[in-house]
Amino acid sequence: MKNLLVLIAFIFAVQTAEAQLFKKEKITYDANQGRGTTDYKFLRWGYFLGFSNYDFNFDYYEDLRDVYVERSPGFNVGLIGNLRVNSFIDLRLEPGLMITTRNLHYSQSYFEGLTDVKQRDLLREVKSTYIHIPLLVKLSTKRINNFKPFIVGGISTALNLSSNEDNPEDNSNGQFRMVKNSLFYELGFGIDFYLYNFKFTPSIRGLFGLGDELVRDEDPNSPWTSNIKSMQTRGVFINFTFQ
Repeated sequence: MKNLLVLIAFIFAVQTAEAQLFKKEKITYDANQGRGTTDYKFLRWGYFLGFSNYDFNFDYYEDLRDVYVERSPGFNVGLIGNLRVNSFIDLRLEPGLMITTRNLHYSQSYFEGLTDVKQRDLLREVKSTYIHIPLLVKLSTKRINNFKPFIVGGISTALNLSSNEDNPEDNSNGQFRMVKNSLFYELGFGIDFYLYNFKFTPSIRGLFGLGDELVRDEDPNSPWTSNIKSMQTRGVFINFTFQ
């Protein structure tokens, strides 16, 4: 039954694409109920929902076993402000809320020479709630009937509400700490689909940290932070936008 549903969906998608791209009679939607295309508005608004997958990129001082990052799917929600420059260039501000969890698994090699090391010392749960604000440039191709591919890139900043940066306790008390404010650059691509009532846009975007986000422990020989030269966030977003 599952394979049958996938086959039906595939056939429907192929027929839709053929109707939009190859037939002489094409229906062109303006995403505004026939009142004029949204693309010619100087300012446009919308919202997005999506999923994310956050990771960490580590650089180390010594060649010990890497810290393993166990990733969990996250959730994204936010608003969109779009400023039209011309038919192919837009500036976008996309403030949103990002919620994610990463588990850090340490090797026993980090704790050599220490006594009374418990299993819980090898694991640190990093919960992050970001207020994420990217400023992006969207470069679109020429519209093909009701489709318009694009690439997007820019810079962003994020406030981590769960950073623990100001917490006086550190990993010796089970508290993993990160900086509150971080900078990133972002690159991605997507396709605008023009429907009768709105414009629907699925997109994929990568996020790359520009600075070290780790707050070191008070002990300079801490097994959790002493060997980490830098820790930077990496992430992938899959967003669904409605305008």
